[in-house]
Amino acid sequence: MKRRNIGCRHAMPVQPTYIIGTYNEDGTPDFAPITWVSQTYRDDEEPLLVISMWGTKKTKQNVHRTKQFTVNLVSRDMLELVDYFGSTSGKNGPKTALLYSFSCAPFVCAPALDQSRWVCECEVLQYVTTGKSDTFFCKVHNVQLDERLEVAEWGVDLTQLDPVVYSGHYQSIGEYLGTIGDFYHP
Repeated sequence: MKRRNIGCRHAMPVQPTYIIGTYNEDGTPDFAPITWVSQTYRDDEEPLLVISMWGTKKTKQNVHRTKQFTVNLVSRDMLELVDYFGSTSGKNGPKTALLYSFSCAPFVCAPALDQSRWVCECEVLQYVTTGKSDTFFCKVHNVQLDERLEVAEWGVDLTQLDPVVYSGHYQSIGEYLGTIGDFYHP
C-alpha cells in the first residue's frame, strides 16, 4: 500500500459522538456534543472514563462546578438534536427551541436524555488542563442501556446502538465484524 501526505488538518481520529448532560446553577439542564471520550484504568483496575472539553462552553463550566455529568451516546435518530445542541450556546440561556425529554440520572445529579440508548453516569475525580482543553478523569457510577438491547459477555453489539461517529463529519457504522480471536488462527 502506498500512502500520501495530506497534512495535519485531517488528523482527527474517528470517534463516537456523545451529548454531555449537566445541570446549570438554576437547575435547568444543559447539553453539549463532545467526541473526545475514551477510557483508561486506575491502579486498582477500575475503569475511568476520560473526556476532554475545549473552550469556555457552559457545559464545561458546569462539569467543573458540579463534578457530575452524563454521557449520552448519539444514535442516528438523534442527529437533529446533537446538531441543535452543537449549534446553540448555553451561555445565551436554556436550549429549549427543540423539543426533547430527559430525566435525572439515578446515580449522579445530572440529566440523562431519554432518547439515548446508552448513558454513562460519571463523577470527576481529577482533571488536567492543556491550553484551552480540560481532560477529566471520571469514575463511572452507572451505565444505562435501552432495555430492548441485549448484552453479550463481551459487551453490546454497536450496530444495535446505531452510533453516530465523527471525524469532521457525521457518519455511521453498519456491520458487526467479530471479536478478538475470530480472525487470526496461528
